[in-house]
Amino acid sequence: MRTHEARATHGPYDAVIVGGGHNGLVAAAYLARAGRSVLVLERLEHTGGAAVSTRPFPGVDARLSRYSYLVSLLPRKIVQDLGLSVRLRPRTVSSYTPTERDGRPTGLLVGGGEERTRAGFARLTGSDREWRAWRRFYGMTGHVARRVFPTLTEPLPSREELRRRVDDEDAWRMLFEEPIGKAIEDFFADDLVRGVVLTDALIGTFADAHDVSLAQNRCFLYHVIGGGTGAWDVPVGGMGALTDALADAARAAGARIATGHEVLRVATDGRDAEVAHRTPEGAEATVAARYVLVNASPHTLAALTGDAPPPEPAEGAQLKVNMLLTRLPRLRDSAVDPREAFAGTFHIAEGYGQLAAAHAQAAAGELPAAPPSEIYCHSLTDPTILGPDLVARGHHTLTLFGLHTPARLFARDNDAVREELLASTLAQLDAHLAEPLADCLATDAEGRPCIEAKTPLDLERDLRMPGGNIFHRPLSWPYATEGTGRWGVETRHANVLLCGAGAVRGGGVSGVPGHNAAMAVLEGHRG
Repeated sequence: MRTHEARATHGPYDAVIVGGGHNGLVAAAYLARAGRSVLVLERLEHTGGAAVSTRPFPGVDARLSRYSYLVSLLPRKIVQDLGLSVRLRPRTVSSYTPTERDGRPTGLLVGGGEERTRAGFARLTGSDREWRAWRRFYGMTGHVARRVFPTLTEPLPSREELRRRVDDEDAWRMLFEEPIGKAIEDFFADDLVRGVVLTDALIGTFADAHDVSLAQNRCFLYHVIGGGTGAWDVPVGGMGALTDALADAARAAGARIATGHEVLRVATDGRDAEVAHRTPEGAEATVAARYVLVNASPHTLAALTGDAPPPEPAEGAQLKVNMLLTRLPRLRDSAVDPREAFAGTFHIAEGYGQLAAAHAQAAAGELPAAPPSEIYCHSLTDPTILGPDLVARGHHTLTLFGLHTPARLFARDNDAVREELLASTLAQLDAHLAEPLADCLATDAEGRPCIEAKTPLDLERDLRMPGGNIFHRPLSWPYATEGTGRWGVETRHANVLLCGAGAVRGGGVSGVPGHNAAMAVLEGHRG
């Protein structure tokens, strides 16, 4: 993350961008490359927003992706258009899910080629039935991904236009009309396999498999369409490498980036705007702009413009844990190498029944008795985030993402509940290990274990995400509805656009809202 940024100066600018997260930087780079004058105002002392790399453990040369950590939704078009020097590496294994069957430790390994995956299903279930169902199911989602993903950087299609583009009524009904739980139960019989499929519908989304709102379907859709394949890749150098590349591209094109400048108000008459902000010295200043692009939540946008806040609640539902280990722990399932098990997504307490129970308990105001979560090891795919000495000594990172822990559960005492949830989450992991995870944790320069946990309330405090919601608000369908506008970034103010995760087709590390807001500005200029 870059901290040596320019100071804000007088306008007017063609565009002032509020917030230097990855979407704001994408918009800045596109507009500056098109010859527009651009100023980015960022509240923090660095750019990147939630897509940053930091060294969270004192005295330890490990640069971790502190918040967001994998990339799937970033279109190749954006990388090529902006000439980004960013590398993404595929993971060698898709997932491993440990369990116990007939009193013995076993699990499901997905990845390493079709025959190996088939053998993994047969080992767990004793037949090829679930593997064949898996191929049919993901054949359908793959078809949808290839049809839908390219539309994300185009003007919003109507619902019927997108339906015609998908051109598969069974897939459309499964993903867009019926709760995803129905399809999962129709396709799969094994509880563990059902749970592995369902997890993609629950990342940062607090919903049941059969929620009538279809919030889980929208979450699932965005998790399986990335790149037209649904693959989730590791950013080489960590997330900060991506946002540093974006900042470099914006700056090289002529955009000015000013950190330590908190935007206070946006006034507009629909043609010209004035952005009031606080300087690093604490003084208030203003800058004029033709357009204002807000790389923040819809709630923040409303507060800046004096409009009514969005009616829908914004509540995060995840626990993010970063760890550094001296070695990867051995598994009770000795048939699987930890270097493979942790290379992909390591599912914990994520059977279908377990996920339903955890949701019901959290909805009743209780912490899940068996908190579901998933882990992966960045350093197995990309060791560059660790110093040479740590690599030589066999150290590794672990990133854990917990589900079904809505912000409301932490309201009574964030610190105490965080520690309670962390302990019970790690206990679920330990149940599948041949040695306690605590024995593998590295220590920092002060002798403390290298582990940090972030709740939704921590994200709200650190990044001003409303309720700690990583998507800023419930995800949207990738088609036009009443009031969405041509690009899905428009607001009721003609020259104020939303370019953050809360835009239509926002969420995840994609750059899509930034691209689309820039396209809306350029169309407006031509008009």
